Amino acid sequence: MSTKKTTGPEDAPGPVDAPAPAADALTAVDPRLLVREQGFAGYLSEFKRKMRAGDLGSIPVVVGLIIICAIFQGLNSNFLTAQNLNNISVTMVATGMMAVGVIFVLLLGEIDLSVGAVSGVSGAIVAVLSVTNGVNEWLALLAAIAGGALIGAIHGFFFAKIGAPAFAVTLAGLLFWQGFMLQILGENGTINLDGDGLIGQLTTYYFTDVAAGYGLAVVAVAAFFFSSYTDSRRRNAAGIPSRPLSEIVLRTVLLAIVAFAAAIMFNQYKGTPLAVVLFLVVLVLTDFVLRRTTYGRKVFALGGSVEASRRAGINVEMVRISVFAIAGMFAAIGGLFWASKIAAANQGAGAGDLLMNVIAAAVIGGTSLFGGRGRTWNALLGVMVITSIQYGLALEGIATPVQYMITGGVLLATVVIDSVTRKTQKTAGRA
Repeated sequence: MSTKKTTGPEDAPGPVDAPAPAADALTAVDPRLLVREQGFAGYLSEFKRKMRAGDLGSIPVVVGLIIICAIFQGLNSNFLTAQNLNNISVTMVATGMMAVGVIFVLLLGEIDLSVGAVSGVSGAIVAVLSVTNGVNEWLALLAAIAGGALIGAIHGFFFAKIGAPAFAVTLAGLLFWQGFMLQILGENGTINLDGDGLIGQLTTYYFTDVAAGYGLAVVAVAAFFFSSYTDSRRRNAAGIPSRPLSEIVLRTVLLAIVAFAAAIMFNQYKGTPLAVVLFLVVLVLTDFVLRRTTYGRKVFALGGSVEASRRAGINVEMVRISVFAIAGMFAAIGGLFWASKIAAANQGAGAGDLLMNVIAAAVIGGTSLFGGRGRTWNALLGVMVITSIQYGLALEGIATPVQYMITGGVLLATVVIDSVTRKTQKTAGRA
């Protein structure tokens, strides 16, 4: 007869030590540690690794912008004059503002086709309230922006709560809000704005004192260095990888070169435009929201995986609604700049190639159509490319149809680069 032996706690196996790694085994190293430990040599290695993995970042658009400027300057010596560059800077703000909002939507991997129509509605609202009904311009402006945010939230509701595709919802919104704009403008179809009023000065006011341009450059450079240095010290104190002081100084010097070059250029013609200052402030604030806040991390998380975000406890529906509200708000802000540019609200507002230019600016600047990758600064790079092409072709007397074709070709090339980059990153195990 056999006796069954029971195992007591004293017979339980003890902890097992992990086997020692082989002598020739490679230890995985966080690439960011190379930056901290090897300085600029580490950055060179990191740059090569990113290139092999297809992580091109903003390099293609920066190189493309340099090539565009070189070509058009070679064709016409007036392209890089202070007057032309100043005009480009002011004109690009309206499209750029709208592109900032579209970037939030693209980060989710979605699209908003209504931004052009919403921009037209905002211009109509501010014109009807301030001109037709005599409402204070500040109140009319706030009402137009709030209206844009509400319109975006409505689109977001149908997308997030009802489950309708964002493409279909915003396409319906494009048609509905276009008709709504025509309705509130009335039979005349055009309402002229006061060029010296609040809305009119959005694109016509310049800081004519040369000290203003240089002062803004100093503030921007000092703020960048202080924030970068503070962030580096905080990360060092936490024992996590951070940028070395040498890199912070180099980045600050490069920013100073760009900032003071822009200040010199602006001061050679009229002065620093208010529109550009407002645009840069918006870019800084929205970049902070996306990169430094919990909300921004939620947006990127949704762009990476909706299901994973839901399991992590993120309120997917509310984030989606808020993102479309942000897109609507910035579409309204862009519409106000367009109304200021032409000093009127008319039936043609938000039509034509505006929608395509807004989406193209976001994508050309480096925001991925697949979601999860992009920064609001991409709007600045992308709109600079598009507006530079438009002004360069206009200086050469190129017809509008050809301008459409060239802009479409640039957009297609950008989408192809984005797709190839994504495939390369998948192959490298980074997507």
